[in-house]
Amino acid sequence: MELIDFILHVDQHLLEFINNYGVWIYAILFLIIFVETGFVVMPFLPGDSLLFAAGALAASTGVMDPWVLGILLFIAAVLGDTVNYHIGHYIGPKVFETNSRFINKQHLLKTQQFFERHGGKTIIFARFVPFARTFAPFVAGAGSMNYKYFLTYNVIGAFCWITSFITLGYLFGNMPIVKDNFTHLIFGIIIISILPGVIGFVRQKLSQRKTP
Repeated sequence: MELIDFILHVDQHLLEFINNYGVWIYAILFLIIFVETGFVVMPFLPGDSLLFAAGALAASTGVMDPWVLGILLFIAAVLGDTVNYHIGHYIGPKVFETNSRFINKQHLLKTQQFFERHGGKTIIFARFVPFARTFAPFVAGAGSMNYKYFLTYNVIGAFCWITSFITLGYLFGNMPIVKDNFTHLIFGIIIISILPGVIGFVRQKLSQRKTP
């Protein structure tokens, strides 16, 4: 329940962190982004909404410099995916054959199927999809994707993801209509983020029903 409250009221919690820790908010945000993208067992941490809220608070509080914020979180996202890739590469394909309470096997298999359709671009696309951005680098490592190609997609995806949400938050997060409905907006961002996964799940169920 505390995690759900943090996700839905991420702006309020970040403001508390800023008031309590000042510039250490950079380290807190760096750690959250790094852990969410770097460890396949932590896909539930906030991502899109966190970046949007951080951009908005950078504009309203003046404590965070948006350029410093963007650079640090870009580094965190790249390092997180890199660590996740190497963990997947170390564990290898056997992870798809075992059941673990710490790793959702269905998410792994769906990400693997997405890789088969879209190739290395999956690393970029997955940045904007909760859960997928955590599983994609892991699957890339387990599938022995060429690291040079992975790193290229990793950097491009991290840059697009970080800059887009922080910029949107910085430019629009303090508009009166946005500030007055921030919780609803965060909830909307979460819904839009998970919508592709929901649509894919529904399509899969419908295709299974049609199959004799």
